[in-house]
Amino acid sequence: MKAKRKILINSMLVALFAIILVSCSSKLTPLSSSLFSVSPSPMEVQGTKIPVTVNGRFPENWFNKNAEVTVTPILKTGNSEKYGTSVTYQGESVAGNGIVIPQKQGGAFTIKSEFDYEDGMTNPELYLRFTSRIKNKTVELPDVKVAEGLITTVTLANAYTNTPSEAPDDFQKLIKESYDANILFLIQQAQLRSSELNSSNLAAWKNLVKSADENNKQKVNVEVQAYASPDGGYKLNEKLAGEREKNTSEYLEKEFDKQNINTNIYANYTAQDWEGFKKLVEASSLQDKDLVLRVLSMYNDPADREREIKNISIVYKDLAETILPQLRRSRLVANIETIGKTDAELLQAVSTNPSSLNINELLYTANLPGAPAEKIYNVVTQKYPNDYRGWNNLGAYYYSHGQVDAAKQAFAKAQQLDSRAAEPSVNLGLLALADNDVPKAEQLIGSASNANTASEALGLLYLKKGDYSRAVQSFGNTKSNNAALAQILTKNYSQAEQTLSGVENKDATTSYLKAIVAARTNDASGVASALNDAFSADPSLRQRASSDMEFAKFANNAVVSGLLK
Repeated sequence: MKAKRKILINSMLVALFAIILVSCSSKLTPLSSSLFSVSPSPMEVQGTKIPVTVNGRFPENWFNKNAEVTVTPILKTGNSEKYGTSVTYQGESVAGNGIVIPQKQGGAFTIKSEFDYEDGMTNPELYLRFTSRIKNKTVELPDVKVAEGLITTVTLANAYTNTPSEAPDDFQKLIKESYDANILFLIQQAQLRSSELNSSNLAAWKNLVKSADENNKQKVNVEVQAYASPDGGYKLNEKLAGEREKNTSEYLEKEFDKQNINTNIYANYTAQDWEGFKKLVEASSLQDKDLVLRVLSMYNDPADREREIKNISIVYKDLAETILPQLRRSRLVANIETIGKTDAELLQAVSTNPSSLNINELLYTANLPGAPAEKIYNVVTQKYPNDYRGWNNLGAYYYSHGQVDAAKQAFAKAQQLDSRAAEPSVNLGLLALADNDVPKAEQLIGSASNANTASEALGLLYLKKGDYSRAVQSFGNTKSNNAALAQILTKNYSQAEQTLSGVENKDATTSYLKAIVAARTNDASGVASALNDAFSADPSLRQRASSDMEFAKFANNAVVSGLLK
């Protein structure tokens, strides 16, 4: 009997132990943070987002076969919470759509999530929240902190330091123009006829040359280009063209001497003017002109061309009457260079009588050192209210001087006047980037690639999108804080140093970025020096630097930590 009782007691103990084991395994116990890792670590703002990848593992014998567990990454800042992508896992006995985790082996998992960055989000913490139940019973599990701290370096990108796009002025300091006149000859003759020399056209041309020669802001030279028509033999035409050039040049030299015109005459001749013949035929309304043009394309030898054209008897009569006489000529060309107003003259005119200048002169003058740009652009918008360039460039002035609302109105007016103009689109895109409206900015800037600062605007756009390599490519050789920031984020620190040294209008952010370069290259003295410069220029940056993860490893450096207090 005693032996049987002993066996019974042992059996009961084994059963009780099994019940205890089952009871224990039915519970979901709190998980340790050591089971999880986060990438990147620390977390980092990329563009306008905070992307995180959480890798974790449910340990062996932890996951109840009847359990459902939803894991949600949560970014906590102060009292606010941002929810990431939730993923549901389930035990082997659950009929659902979750990812099955074997109880005995446990299982690894990966959750990728993304949060919107907000200003002031300095040192957030990342938690995992476990919403769990076994059958119909809710199981309370505490949130597990898996990461803390946030690198916010990309948020130093500033749309208002980008160069706005100015519309071109089309101002020319040296204007080159050519004026023509013709002296016609009779067939197979080279004598100058009084009817041609006394023509009103030639008289006007000579007066133009004389006026340019007497104007101290103009330079003039004259070309004589004498021709013979393609009919007749080459030797005859060459002789005719040469005599026509000689007679014309001698006539002009005498005329210029009489009128005290001091200019050079450059003369040449062409024996057979096939090029002129072709142009006149193309522009004519001759019957079967396509046939004549076909002959020109088929034959290169002048004699062959002439023979084949004469064979088209129905056409040749018209050619002889309408086309060929125009080719027996000396073409006179007056090349006149006009020197525009000097910078000093333009500035003087702006000061005394800005309305005397045309729009291109005004737009050009606005960019001269010491010019009253705002005043000039207001004159442009009043005198030329329908030209988008004045409004756009006025907006660019406001943008560069921090008058954002006025800039926005001016850019909108410019775009209204010319919806296809590239410059207002780029500038409105910069304003969209300042508001972190990346999709709108992409639409505006992407449609205006021919604007003069479109590449720089694209660089900023790619920074905001987190595509740092393309940002570097777009900025190219631009020397700006934003360009240097892109180089820092692609870990090209030596190039970033060179870019920051080349920034024309250095400010507090320039120094702050130099401090980040020094921090990433373990230069403690460089960090201290650059931060000191940054704080001197903008004391408010001290608060940012005190919580900036870029400088965390210098907490034990007395000089740097002293600056951050």
